[in-house]
Amino acid sequence: MKIKSFFCLFLICSLFFVSCGSTSVKRYDAKDNVKDLSGYWNENDVTIVCNTLIESCIQSKRIANFQKDNGRAPVVIIGTIKNKSVERIDTSILSKRFQNVIINDGTLEFVADANQREELRAEKYDQAENAYETAKSIGNETAADFMLQGSVTTIVDTEGRQQVRTYQVDMQLIDLETNKIVWADQNNDIRKYIKKAAAKF
Repeated sequence: MKIKSFFCLFLICSLFFVSCGSTSVKRYDAKDNVKDLSGYWNENDVTIVCNTLIESCIQSKRIANFQKDNGRAPVVIIGTIKNKSVERIDTSILSKRFQNVIINDGTLEFVADANQREELRAEKYDQAENAYETAKSIGNETAADFMLQGSVTTIVDTEGRQQVRTYQVDMQLIDLETNKIVWADQNNDIRKYIKKAAAKF
């Protein structure tokens, strides 16, 4: 009888610990819900920054003048977006978001970056050796007119358990022939007030 009682108690305890350790997942629509759990840089910040700076870039007077003078859209290449913040931010997400939205807008045209070009050229050389009748020419690449570069910086103000984080994203469009900066703007709309919980003993 004691063995059965012990077994039942063991089974109940096991089920209790299993239920306590289970993971709960709830899906949400990122367009309708802003989730900011840690106070650090997240997907919503990328969206806010990109929407503001992309609008500024495509409405630039110098971009409009280039189109008018040359009869075509400027060709742009993505350069480096440096992470100068105190956080580990994957700036490649920022780069791709800029590129995709501006391409779809049609104001600017983008060419492949350095890593992509290396892979593409290797494929063309392979075609020249193994599929010469239909091989794509190595010398027909389109050169970029401008390079898009930028940086992400954080300004952190801390007192006790309170902290204010301000994210500043600077972007520039640079003429590759003259090195002139033809467009520059910054976004520092992302400001977060964080209050950390008191330590429990």
